[in-house]
Amino acid sequence: MSTDRPPFRADHVGSLLRPDSVKKARKQFFEDKTIDAALLREAEDAAINNLVKLQESAGLNVVTDGETRRSFWHYDFMGELDGFALEDRSEGVAFAGVQLRPVFPVVRSEVDFPDDHPMLEHFKYLATKTSVTPKISIPGPSCCHFRVAPDDISPPQYRDVEVYTADLAKAYKKAVNAFYDAGCRYLQMDDIFFAYLCDPKHRAEKERLGQDPDWLIQRYAWMMNEAIKDRPSDMVIGMHMCRGNFMSTHAAEGSYDAVADTVFNQTGVDVFFMEYDTDRAGGLEPLKFLSKGHQRVMAGFITTKIGELESMDHLKRQFDEASKYVDMDQLGIAPQCGFASTEEGNSITEDDQRRKLELVVQCSEELWNE
Repeated sequence: MSTDRPPFRADHVGSLLRPDSVKKARKQFFEDKTIDAALLREAEDAAINNLVKLQESAGLNVVTDGETRRSFWHYDFMGELDGFALEDRSEGVAFAGVQLRPVFPVVRSEVDFPDDHPMLEHFKYLATKTSVTPKISIPGPSCCHFRVAPDDISPPQYRDVEVYTADLAKAYKKAVNAFYDAGCRYLQMDDIFFAYLCDPKHRAEKERLGQDPDWLIQRYAWMMNEAIKDRPSDMVIGMHMCRGNFMSTHAAEGSYDAVADTVFNQTGVDVFFMEYDTDRAGGLEPLKFLSKGHQRVMAGFITTKIGELESMDHLKRQFDEASKYVDMDQLGIAPQCGFASTEEGNSITEDDQRRKLELVVQCSEELWNE
């Protein structure tokens, strides 16, 4: 393990393009039923080993397993929580011009985090394959509310949203402790729905369901804080926010104005990964709400949605603008999102991905000499 401790100046959200070998093995296991779990695991292990080498060779001081063992960035984790299940339906969640595969999470009994959640083992494997800091990204607690329709929650006590979200916070607190016991010192929770609640379209949909978007913002921050507030002092918590990322498309837009103060100052999170690669994210002014101190914003000025490489001059201009609102010492650089939030991946090549990761490191070296 590296003696370097996060947060780092150069980082990435977590997911990486799945190699063809993994896509083939997943199809053979889940659809064709022609290989067993051991052969699928063998293909995943080999891919993860190569992805760790990719990240290390790019110069990163933190690596992930690329979410290689997952189909979705969120549902695989949620489906293994006690009380949750995943159901196939006819139509998926709408993104810009495309639909997500029609998989939906449902809650059928009391929610909890199981001691044998498979992603604990995913982290342990990763940690044996790197000499730098291993990180795992999981969906944040807000996902378990935002992405579950009220009619898909069966336990009668959960008709009270405060009861439901309180149980989610307890389950996530247990998860934080379990990952720590597994050796994890850098845990990231993707709470992208803070950004969704900046979009008038998504706010209107929550209002249609009888939910107050501003109350949800406060409650989601409370859930996160409850889950992490008692973590050991040597555990760093990151949070990613974006507006959707499925095959290089998006699902939301709008500036961070409605959530920035709450997210920065009520969640207790250490590191914020913030999408800032297009005008859909609004301006940089909300960064002014970041309190002076140890927290860090990983500015997502580098996109994962297209392969075109950003120029260093462009990145420097973006940081010049950001530094008007927050001290450069509290900034870092990361791509705006993962490269493959689902196993389909974004519309870029593996070479594009490599060059983007190398650009992250190059930018950190030029701006912070790190």
